Amino acid sequence: MNISSILANKGNNVITADPDSPLGAISRTLADNRIGAIVVLDGGEKVCGIVSERDVVRQVASGGAGALDQPVSACMTRKVISCDGQSTIDEVMGIMTRHKFRHIPVIEGGKLVGIISIGDVVKHKIEQAEREAAELKQYIAG
Repeated sequence: MNISSILANKGNNVITADPDSPLGAISRTLADNRIGAIVVLDGGEKVCGIVSERDVVRQVASGGAGALDQPVSACMTRKVISCDGQSTIDEVMGIMTRHKFRHIPVIEGGKLVGIISIGDVVKHKIEQAEREAAELKQYIAG
């Protein structure tokens, strides 16, 4: 199975921000939308970073409350690792495990088309295991 199958069920809605967005606004957006990361777009189109709740916490821990007035570009991850719709779920799970992050943008033809979280991957793996168990049960029952 590939990432496009997850996006087909989940949808392609991605919350994005501008590199100049203040961290206070970013943290409100994360909380209001109950999400763990926001993709940062340069000029509204090109992915130039990603900021997670962990990034915000680290910035506030080191800079105090004043950090919330800083632009997201001060703490976003600039080297964004992404996948595409043809990437397999196992590949993406391996990337997330190796790099220790929980979100990966999905980019097709240079455009952001979705975002996958570790929760999406785990949910899919559980559904797959349940399907396989049911098929095996049916096969054994004849």
